[in-house]
Amino acid sequence: MTDEDIEQTDGRGHDPGPWWADLGVWGAVALIALGALAAAWVYFRLPGTSEELASGYYQAARVIAIGLVMAGCTLLGRRRGRAPATEETREPERT
Repeated sequence: MTDEDIEQTDGRGHDPGPWWADLGVWGAVALIALGALAAAWVYFRLPGTSEELASGYYQAARVIAIGLVMAGCTLLGRRRGRAPATEETREPERT
């Protein structure tokens, strides 16, 4: 068997992650806006809305929740990433 016959796979053995994992803050904002638009669509009962309104609101809430979690995690990660950098620039306290 040669190297060309062997399929190269990821060493972790699983998929890289969900579809929304790499969207970032602006993707999260877009998901929140899309969820709000979907909720408004259901509220005004525009074409394509199901007879059961609760299911439409549920789907819109799920999209908004994913967007909020993504935004929170991204912003928290940025804050934690900045914290060590600011600690290095501070001078030690004198006693």
